[in-house]
Amino acid sequence: MKRAYYALISLTFAVLAQQSLAQTLNVTTVTRPPFSYVEDGAEAGFSMDLLAALAESLEWEYSVTRVEAFADMLGAVQDGSADLAIANISITALRETQMDFSQPIFEAGLQIMVPSDSARKPSLLQALLSAELFFAIGLAFAILLGGGMLMWGFERRAQPYFDRKLNEAWFPSFWWALNLVVNGGFEERMPRTPFGRILGVILVVSSLFIVSVFTARITSVMTVDAITGNVNSVNDLYGKNVGTIEGSTAASFLNRREIEYVAYPGLDEMLEAFKAEDLNAVVFDAPVLSYFAAHEGRRIATMTGGIFLRENYGIAFPTGSPLVEEVNQALLALREDGTYDEIYRKWFGSRN
Repeated sequence: MKRAYYALISLTFAVLAQQSLAQTLNVTTVTRPPFSYVEDGAEAGFSMDLLAALAESLEWEYSVTRVEAFADMLGAVQDGSADLAIANISITALRETQMDFSQPIFEAGLQIMVPSDSARKPSLLQALLSAELFFAIGLAFAILLGGGMLMWGFERRAQPYFDRKLNEAWFPSFWWALNLVVNGGFEERMPRTPFGRILGVILVVSSLFIVSVFTARITSVMTVDAITGNVNSVNDLYGKNVGTIEGSTAASFLNRREIEYVAYPGLDEMLEAFKAEDLNAVVFDAPVLSYFAAHEGRRIATMTGGIFLRENYGIAFPTGSPLVEEVNQALLALREDGTYDEIYRKWFGSRN
């Protein structure tokens, strides 16, 4: 009788175990190209391809639930409504206290994305084409022409060079004033009248001011462009309109550095604000921003600076999940047989 009882219990557990293996796993994710997104009605991205490879290796059946917010994805893992979550989930000390993680599946970090125009270095051509400089040049020409014509008025009866009709005198008079400023004038055309000599001295002295203004204008335009226009590192973010996603590792980093930023609920909202030119810079996961800059934002966005705050992505599980160990073993097998490298090359090219 006891043997039959034990046999019944063993059979019951075997059936339950078989049902457990046959159970469809609930996988939650969030749209984060190039890790997880929908293309032509099918799941696509590095993380989703890796999930498919794991499922094939472990003989899983699974269904994908795509949520709007990153926090909703992690919340589903924490409350046990999802068996696992996969996307670009950074493994952090805080998250480790709230859920379990697989071994790292991707090494990433944060980077800065800026509008393409702001990444251009200030150039001499930009300075020369500025409206302020054109105004300074126009003012200098007006002073030289006015000074030359005044000299013509004083000197036209005193020396042959200025003895011309009005319609013929403007260019020789301007040329005389220009040579006075640049070369110190012509000795043989030195002013002869008292008012002409006074005007000549004034023009020479004012020429020093004109040249100084011209030089200072070019320098100031280039300096202002260099200070206000470029974001090349984290230190350049202070005082800029910076955006990131609320609750992300990027938001935590900006808080630690005391950099003010606008927190968006999701990736789409942040990128829309960037495209609307509401932001000077975006700080977020380097692969996600690089993918946007190389595809949808290739004409309006560029990456700047290097990757900082290196971090690893992992697959998240509810605390105590029995799936963690078998997933880790399967991940090691995928790395050893080359499947992982094949998936990586598909989405990111060869690794350095």
